[in-house]
Amino acid sequence: MEPTALGWVDDDASTAPDWHRAQVRRLAQRLGYRLVWPDERSVLHVADQARNAGVDTVIMPAPDHLDPVALNRLMDIADVETVSPRMSYARWVGD
Repeated sequence: MEPTALGWVDDDASTAPDWHRAQVRRLAQRLGYRLVWPDERSVLHVADQARNAGVDTVIMPAPDHLDPVALNRLMDIADVETVSPRMSYARWVGD
């Protein structure tokens, strides 16, 4: 079964949203993820969208596309990958 990833681009943090989406698509392909995108009309937090989509990972262009509190909340749900800088954040492991 192919792992899935949620592509996340914060349009407020992005100076080039289309370019960032293309970077996310390329990284997902390189890492072997089937990429899904959130519903643009959704008001749900990214962590809730990741949980609802049942994804393994969230891929975003850079760490500044989530604030630290949102990143912490997301890491309870999924791994996180960033394009630039190229980083991987493993989800939190419970006791």
